Amino acid sequence: MSFNVPICTGRLPRLVSNIIKPSIEEDKHEDIQENNGHVNLTKCTGETNANLAKIITDYVGTLNQNKLRLLGYPTNLDFDYAALKPLLQFHINNAGDPFLGSSYSLNSSAFEVCVLDWFANLWEIEKSEYWGYVTTGGTEGNLHGILLGREQFPDGILYASEDSHYSIFKIARMYRMQCVKVGTLVSGEIDYVELHTSLLAHKDKPAIINLNIGTTMKGAIDDVDLTIQTLEESGFPRNRFYIHCDGALFGMMLPFLKRAPRTTFKKPIGSIAISGHKFFGCPIPCGVVITRLQHINVLSKDVEYIASKDVTITGSRCGHAPMFLWYAIQERGLIGFEKEVEMCIMNARHLLDQLRHAGIGAMLNGFSNTIVFERPLDDEFTSRWSLACKGNIAHVVVMQHVTIEMLDSFVIELVQQRLIWYRDGLRKPPCVANDIGAENCACTLHNSSFS
Repeated sequence: MSFNVPICTGRLPRLVSNIIKPSIEEDKHEDIQENNGHVNLTKCTGETNANLAKIITDYVGTLNQNKLRLLGYPTNLDFDYAALKPLLQFHINNAGDPFLGSSYSLNSSAFEVCVLDWFANLWEIEKSEYWGYVTTGGTEGNLHGILLGREQFPDGILYASEDSHYSIFKIARMYRMQCVKVGTLVSGEIDYVELHTSLLAHKDKPAIINLNIGTTMKGAIDDVDLTIQTLEESGFPRNRFYIHCDGALFGMMLPFLKRAPRTTFKKPIGSIAISGHKFFGCPIPCGVVITRLQHINVLSKDVEYIASKDVTITGSRCGHAPMFLWYAIQERGLIGFEKEVEMCIMNARHLLDQLRHAGIGAMLNGFSNTIVFERPLDDEFTSRWSLACKGNIAHVVVMQHVTIEMLDSFVIELVQQRLIWYRDGLRKPPCVANDIGAENCACTLHNSSFS
């Protein structure tokens, strides 16, 4: 079978394959061959701009429809970077150390350093004492932060809660580090008693701690102060531990919330990583990692080819990402970010109230915009609202693009669907007491305590 639109080698993404229709002229594009669901190019001559424009237009329409119901992932879709469109005609590459630049002149290192200075100020570390760079996302920030801990303590053991992002355990495998998975409280926060026990069991080796400034599924915040106290009580002085803070979403939000726990380099932490595409909102995945300058020397190597130092995880780095972050900071400012954080928290509380009023068990941690509730029975419903699920629970992350109207529509549809799923009486809503606490569960066993 041939196609009207030539597509590069590889399996067609679902959204794109829905747009591309089979040609009725079987011999029109003889240079495209289909083989077991793959489209292979042999002598592709290209496609007209009009046809390409139609594909993009149709795809944008699909994205706009999906955007109206994207609730389960911490991605801010409320942004407008049209002013940066002229930059798309350049390949901007920030290879090397952003503070040194490189011999590749089409770089945005000056803008990147402005972004890094802003985050250093946010997390309270002097310009002369920090180092950092704009990453491809939270995972790369975690890769870099934990690598610094490993280089400082080559025989150190990595401790991470079971609610940590999956990248942490992947990183442990990649670096071949011994990793101790620590249990969590019902809230998703690390269990400090179990951490203490684990530290005592491995007292002969330094500790590399990953703390979650907002866990992936429940939005729980690990207590930096209590962790440091636990380390000291377990016999680990400050020269025998390294703390990396995975602040993918909340690392950017907490500084703008009154009475929220502080994540700051005034405490003995080694590094903080955030995702730029989450709270900031960005059309491409990106992030920021900040660490202490003293930790960098062990990684830094001169590279004559780029006239810079190799100290980052990747070599070539997207120079557009710092521009997006710089523009967001300049356009919205501290007051703008504070208002956005307050709105997300307020709307999250609204959703919690609506779910509980409808008799649906739900939990919302303090200083969090992540609402955890019983997993919908129907996968089609879950997919329709782009919900993230794990076991018996699902969650909604209330970001800037999530309106009250969107949340109310979600609750109305969920309530209607539950009447269908459980109408025969043979199936009942799951008990989620073990996941979010008995006081937050609305199953038949626990609903008497549900209010």
